[in-house]
Amino acid sequence: MEVHDGAELCFPQLLNTSCRKPLTSWTEAVFLRILLSSLSVLTVALNLLVIVSISHFRQLHKPTNFLLLSLSFSDLIVGLVTFPGLILQKTCWFFGDFICSLYKYITSISLGSSVGNIVLISVDRYVIICDPLQYPTRVTVARAKLCVCLCWLCSNLYSSFFVTNNPFQKDTYISCYGKCVFYIDDTLALVDVVVTFIIPVTVIMVLYLMVFVVAVSQARAITAVTLQHSVTVTSRKSELKAARTLGVLIAVFLMCFCPYYCVSFAGGDILNTSYGILVPFLYCFNSCLNPLIYALFYPWFRRAVKIIVTLQILQPGSREANIL
Repeated sequence: MEVHDGAELCFPQLLNTSCRKPLTSWTEAVFLRILLSSLSVLTVALNLLVIVSISHFRQLHKPTNFLLLSLSFSDLIVGLVTFPGLILQKTCWFFGDFICSLYKYITSISLGSSVGNIVLISVDRYVIICDPLQYPTRVTVARAKLCVCLCWLCSNLYSSFFVTNNPFQKDTYISCYGKCVFYIDDTLALVDVVVTFIIPVTVIMVLYLMVFVVAVSQARAITAVTLQHSVTVTSRKSELKAARTLGVLIAVFLMCFCPYYCVSFAGGDILNTSYGILVPFLYCFNSCLNPLIYALFYPWFRRAVKIIVTLQILQPGSREANIL
């Protein structure tokens, strides 16, 4: 009987302090690992394509694309770190308390930077739709890079504070060895929801509503424009398409992040809630969906991917290729 019990423990040599292995069927465990591993590889590959495209092709060195580049970096972290961490958390955690806190720290940075990047993209779309004449002077590459740096700096500082003040692996919340507990007390959960969700989402929704109103009025104006203003019409249509892309990006963001913040606000270990793996899975899945949104709405991304996949990117002068 003791051998049988020991075989069910994460650390059989610690009979009194080891966690039991999750009671999941072999089929379920294999399916979950294959699914998460596949999504991790897909997330990394898609976001690397975005990063290489924007970094390599000189035509894409624009303020908006640098914001997309920053968002892809945060999504890349999710694919490299958060997805594999979910696989380990659903089995047994063998890497100790320090790696657990580091894992939570990196995940928190990616989450905070993703939210911040979505806010910056919303501001960028607001300016280009609502004040297009001032956009070239108000939104420059240098300012976009500065905003991206501030976004990552604030996310880093916030994550440092969160990890330092959150008792992730303290004995009070650890009943056994073999777990990486993501416990969040009520006070920190409230602060986290307000700072990284309620305030940013409020800003995003207000900006998008304003963009939507202006976009609708511009769409009506386009129908009244004569053929001699075809250049203006093309420009306006491009702006309207950018507004639709922003709307899809925000909708996917809310769909994937709302469950996470609801459970976070409720407190406790996220993975041990009734939502199980679904909550962190949706949060991570958002990082896989973002590049697919680019592929659907941005022709330049499809052209860039074709050049990268066919290895034309290795040819001399490929940086100057016309992909817009």
